[in-house]
Amino acid sequence: MAPPRRPNDDRTRTAREGVNDAGRVKSSLRGREGRMHGGRGSGRGSTGAVRLWGRHAVEAALTNPERVAKKLWGTREAIAALLNDHDADLPASLPVDYAQAADLGRLVARDAPHQGLVLDCAPLEDITLDEALEAAGGRTLIVLDQVTDPHNVGAILRSCAAFDVAALITQDRHAPPESGTLAKSASGALEMVPWVRVVNLARALELIAQAGYWRIALDGAGKTSFATALPAGPVALVLGAEGDGIRQNVLHHCDAVARLPISGAIESLNVSTAAAIALYAAAIRETAG
Repeated sequence: MAPPRRPNDDRTRTAREGVNDAGRVKSSLRGREGRMHGGRGSGRGSTGAVRLWGRHAVEAALTNPERVAKKLWGTREAIAALLNDHDADLPASLPVDYAQAADLGRLVARDAPHQGLVLDCAPLEDITLDEALEAAGGRTLIVLDQVTDPHNVGAILRSCAAFDVAALITQDRHAPPESGTLAKSASGALEMVPWVRVVNLARALELIAQAGYWRIALDGAGKTSFATALPAGPVALVLGAEGDGIRQNVLHHCDAVARLPISGAIESLNVSTAAAIALYAAAIRETAG
């Protein structure tokens, strides 16, 4: 049993003894304590440690058995709330520093909403496209072409988690690395959605087609409405960065180019908004079918 790592006050006496208020032995917050330390390569375009902050991002990382956590900083109140919600202790192998909120602010980007929790961890282990397709089971895929804003990618990951997307696929050179900003925007979804980085996006789309997917590029200039372009079977949605859009070579590897039905009052939608709308439409189609 992992030694308790709760704030040291009378209200958590039973927690420090390793039992909850009902007298039951608490589990460790981590399912596999032995995987807490040691890097596993660069992973998802990052090098060294990744610093995460915010309640949802840190909580998801600490409860993800595939994430190697290295050090946790937090206020006593934030850590206590986290552990109380899970009725669990932190593993003894995880170094923990209690700090004031102002001190935590010096560990993160300026004005970042850390919510009393900061975590250093190793990047997640890379997953190959073959592995993702094998596990997909026909679930929707999202492919991003040169979407580099971490806020957008994080928001898209959050929508992917909400709509049970099988994987997010990006080109290795034209996507942001794992970061605290991206993880905060993803609100925990960075730990939930497989993220595949590929060298050649066009080649990846060929493999996706061979796996039985219909590839739909979302573009405001598309002549087909998105609802019309949706097939009965598995679909891969391809989205590009605002401004530049989807590159021609990537478009040539799609089966359809479709537009969302927005009014002429605005030229385009933010890419994360467009992804959420398209995923909702795809989910409705599956429910109706």
